[in-house]
Amino acid sequence: MHEPGFHLLGRLTAWLRAHDPELAATRRATRAALVMPGLLALCGEVFRSPAMATYAAFGSLSMLLFVDFTGPMVQRVRAHVGLGVTWLVFICLGTLAAHEIRVAVTATMVIGFVVLFSGVVSSVLAGASTALLLAFVLPVSTPAQLSELPERLAGAGLAAAASLLAISLLWPRPAADPLSAPAARACRAAAAQLRSDASRLAHEAEAASVRVCRQTADQAAVAAADLRSAFAATPYRPTGLSTSSRALVRLVDELTWLSTIVADSAPPPVEHPLCDPEAHVVRRASAVVLERTADLLDAPQGSPEALRTAMTGLRTAIVGMERSATALLPVHLPRPVTEPEVSAFIGILDLSFRAQELGFATLQIAGNVDLAAAAERRSWPERLLGLEPGGPARPLASARERAVAHLRPGSVWLHNSLRGAVGLGIAVALVKVTDVQHSFWVLLGTLSVLRSNALNTGQNAIRALAGTIAGSVIGAVLLQVIGQHGTALWFLLPLAVLIAGIAPAAVSFAAGQAAFTVTLAILFNIGRHPDWHIVLLRIQDIGLGCAVSVLVGLFLWPRGAAAVVHRALAEAYTDSARYLAGAVEYAMGRCGVRPSAADAPLAEGREAAAAARRLDDAFRGFLAERGAKPMSLSAMTTLVTGIVGLRLVADAVLGLWQRSGERHEGTDRAEAGLVLVNSVGRVTGWYEDLAVSLAEHSSVRDPVPRNPTAEASLVASLHRDLRDDDGRASDTAVRIIWTADHLKAARRLQPSLAAAARPIGSPVGSPRPR
Repeated sequence: MHEPGFHLLGRLTAWLRAHDPELAATRRATRAALVMPGLLALCGEVFRSPAMATYAAFGSLSMLLFVDFTGPMVQRVRAHVGLGVTWLVFICLGTLAAHEIRVAVTATMVIGFVVLFSGVVSSVLAGASTALLLAFVLPVSTPAQLSELPERLAGAGLAAAASLLAISLLWPRPAADPLSAPAARACRAAAAQLRSDASRLAHEAEAASVRVCRQTADQAAVAAADLRSAFAATPYRPTGLSTSSRALVRLVDELTWLSTIVADSAPPPVEHPLCDPEAHVVRRASAVVLERTADLLDAPQGSPEALRTAMTGLRTAIVGMERSATALLPVHLPRPVTEPEVSAFIGILDLSFRAQELGFATLQIAGNVDLAAAAERRSWPERLLGLEPGGPARPLASARERAVAHLRPGSVWLHNSLRGAVGLGIAVALVKVTDVQHSFWVLLGTLSVLRSNALNTGQNAIRALAGTIAGSVIGAVLLQVIGQHGTALWFLLPLAVLIAGIAPAAVSFAAGQAAFTVTLAILFNIGRHPDWHIVLLRIQDIGLGCAVSVLVGLFLWPRGAAAVVHRALAEAYTDSARYLAGAVEYAMGRCGVRPSAADAPLAEGREAAAAARRLDDAFRGFLAERGAKPMSLSAMTTLVTGIVGLRLVADAVLGLWQRSGERHEGTDRAEAGLVLVNSVGRVTGWYEDLAVSLAEHSSVRDPVPRNPTAEASLVASLHRDLRDDDGRASDTAVRIIWTADHLKAARRLQPSLAAAARPIGSPVGSPRPR
């Protein structure tokens, strides 16, 4: 008898999970649907205060629907307390400014700019911007006598108190990021594969068999795929702007990259593969680091000392492996060494390089997780002021530094803040001049439709009007059907709030606007004779708001955060490619015929790091930008993380040669150097072309193919490089081989980057003339 009902409930739950990942919107909407009608009834029917009821209703909607703070419960409660206090302050300011048009417009523009621009300081402020603006827009658009101010404050205070109880007791948000658990599983699976591979390469008595190695490799691949699937289901949301959230977003591509390296570094399918014993140490040290990384992902509030100790051990193992590689040189053989012998030697070094490569990747991942955990351990004032782990010791200094950095003409945060402030100011001026009914909804329409680029603003204005018309028709029919039975509206209000909260995330922006219109129609008719004419006023008001949004969006910086990210990506890839070319040039100076005047490319490294920081700020703005995105989160994150990989290759090459004690000026290694110079030119040239494609939205060139001829030339050139002209054993050959391998690693990044960048430009491009 109950089976059809359970079946329908199961289908609805499955649909929600598919369209509302993590049920984040459903959680917020459920809380609002339970709290807001109750407060409205308490203030309107029990206390008989319309002003108190209005501010309690919209305060609870604002604090439960429009914000969803992250972090431990204690810090979320503190954030909501701060939001509630700010609401009370803004209500006072808005009530005082509402009577004089010049004061109202000026105050709206100033408050609007401060609230929107403060988002650059911290993710807490960025996520609360809409709720904070509503706290000022509501009183400034509805003038009232000062005698009404206590009732307004009482309503907002009740809303703040009820919201605190709701977030704590009604379906609390999980403290952990949804990516933490799958990322920890991926780390442990990769660690298990590294341990089994190391035991087999070391020929231990209880070494893993080929079948066991394949099983652990399959499990690691499945864990990496599960992480990617969880990431693909992660929606855009302003609350994902925090330092820890951005670090975990980058972690997805880094672990995908690591899984590829681990798979490539697997032992060859032979009975007793030859491998440097120090490479086993690096693999095991990497496994330890990954296991400690997983522990910190599971408990970000825990101590990071175990992870940092493991990272120090891994760095020591990598340096030891580099030193031991010289001992593998076949210097006991008569010169010249035969090509098969050199090829066998390179095969042994390849397993060592793979160990070195995965060691560097593991250190990058561990450092990222350490950063995320350090961000989670920040105090609430440090979160509020955006103090970055490892940044200035004083939170106010950190906040001032971030704010000043974006007070420049090219800042997307400055553009969006000025655009929003001007739009709200114009809307306030319009409602004061035209004296329209329900003027608050004009500003609400401006606020909800205004986006950070003109195209999206126009599209959202059309969607908002379409949704408003649809919601108006539904509301009018609903009110006509109800007729004199106004009590039925109390039963419909929670359902309307629930749908209005879920629809924008699970269905569309227009559906959300329609549901919100129905909610307002019900809200304005509760406690009085239902009148469907109110929906006509709603269309008029939202139309004015949309017109203001489109006008401001067209004339104030029509390009949004996505365009800024593309420019930042282009700069970062250009600077990182220049850094890699400089590192290889420095390497050739360490082993050339004549002493090289080229110093280590430290300036290029600093420029690449600065470009990466600018990219991170632009990426944060991209995540904060509401509305349709021109590129998927997955593709954009792949391009952002590609910078990390390219810089890591350059860092590895530079560090490899900085640790070299040799510089034999009389040894001719011009042939090997020429091969490397040609290789780095092809690789960095592709990245420079990618930068142009990203900046100009043009076609993306196909990735650089493998060059067997160059690889054969490198093998041939190593005949003389295994020993110097004085007959001494030389590790320069090892460093040349590993430099070439690092360039191959940079080349292997290209297919995924090309696939991610192609939605920006044409599907496939031919090589760009150089």
